[in-house]
Amino acid sequence: MSARDAAEAAFKKTTTKPVEAASVAKGPVIPGAREQVSLRIDRDVLEHFQADGPGWQDRLNAALREAAGLS
Repeated sequence: MSARDAAEAAFKKTTTKPVEAASVAKGPVIPGAREQVSLRIDRDVLEHFQADGPGWQDRLNAALREAAGLS
């Protein structure tokens, strides 16, 4: 094994999650619960949904559900 191969193996060992940790769920899933995410969208799309005032996040979610064929 070359020094490079040894270094790559050591790096992979320290940066790879153990299989047990990767398969552990974050917690119980609550049906219908929403999850906070960070999302980058175009400014004009954001302004379109915010133009009608409060509730824009619900309107955006409804549009995404429709586009995904979930409604």
